[in-house]
Amino acid sequence: MLISGFFSPLAALFLYALVYTILTRSSADLEKDWFFRLSLSTLAMTLPFLFTLVLTINDRRQRALSLPAKVGLTIAILSLGLAWKPVSDGVTRSKQSRNQAMRNVAAPPFETVDILGKTQRLGDHKGEVVLVNIWATWCEPCRTEMPKLDRLYQRRKPQGFIVFGLSGESVDMQRKYWEEVPVSYPLLTLKGKVPNLYRDIVRYPAIFLIDRQGRLQSAPGPDQPFEKLETAVDALLSSGSH
Repeated sequence: MLISGFFSPLAALFLYALVYTILTRSSADLEKDWFFRLSLSTLAMTLPFLFTLVLTINDRRQRALSLPAKVGLTIAILSLGLAWKPVSDGVTRSKQSRNQAMRNVAAPPFETVDILGKTQRLGDHKGEVVLVNIWATWCEPCRTEMPKLDRLYQRRKPQGFIVFGLSGESVDMQRKYWEEVPVSYPLLTLKGKVPNLYRDIVRYPAIFLIDRQGRLQSAPGPDQPFEKLETAVDALLSSGSH
């Protein structure tokens, strides 16, 4: 029981990673079944505790629990706390999905500084189509997507199109990344007033599209081809006068 309890945390993490990886690889639509994958993977984390609990019950029926058995059970119980992270991510992911599905709702204004120290306001771009890209330096899909976003920005800028990159990481970290993956659109920090809509993110990259009237419009997910995002941007650019 002591050995079972001792290895419960490691086994819980291993089972979560194993189940999540298997379900992700076999998924037909990562965006639609994320809750199922997360839930099943989180449940798998409880198996080491349940195994230790069964051993404890069987041992208790035969004799009083020894100190090592109690220690093993305690560690196994504490291992359940590891499930808090995926549960917390699930709550945030639910908010993110709900926020990104909003349409024809006024986009919350933001005012913050970019990595060069310049103040950037959503309100300064009335009448333009705005794309807010939530990214992180450790996000490999972001590294692939950002140059594409920059090319789209350069081509559509004359039509009234602006791209903002938004990251919660430090300025130094963003600047170092910027030197490796240079883009011409502003990279924003969270040092100003940035509503939770743009903060409740657990899956990167995430995109918010804002039309010329300042309303949120749904954007293609990260699993869809970049061409769909280009089409969505072009549709918004052509749907109103500059």
